[in-house]
Amino acid sequence: MKNHLLSPTQMAALRERFEGCKTQILPLDWVTQGSLSQSPQGNWRWTRKVKAKTVTVALSDQQAELFRRAIDDHRKLEKLIDQMRDLSQQVLLNSVEGPARRKRRISS
Repeated sequence: MKNHLLSPTQMAALRERFEGCKTQILPLDWVTQGSLSQSPQGNWRWTRKVKAKTVTVALSDQQAELFRRAIDDHRKLEKLIDQMRDLSQQVLLNSVEGPARRKRRISS
């Protein structure tokens, strides 16, 4: 079974998408994992996992807004990294000839 190699046009399109992801990363600011919640009393809490344990920190309104932006930017960053990883794998597997792959057997 022969590998399907990417054409120069396909390679250029994948490179363009990859570079687009890189440019979207540049404007991101502080990043952090976790989530924000507000108690019925109006107190803000930032919750995250540290070594498989849930850790919660009380925040002021101003801190909560900073954390909201950082969490949003972190989620954007993770999505962009996933896209870049997928694009990279397509190029790395299909830019040069690799070993023959076995056909899958369909068992009945």
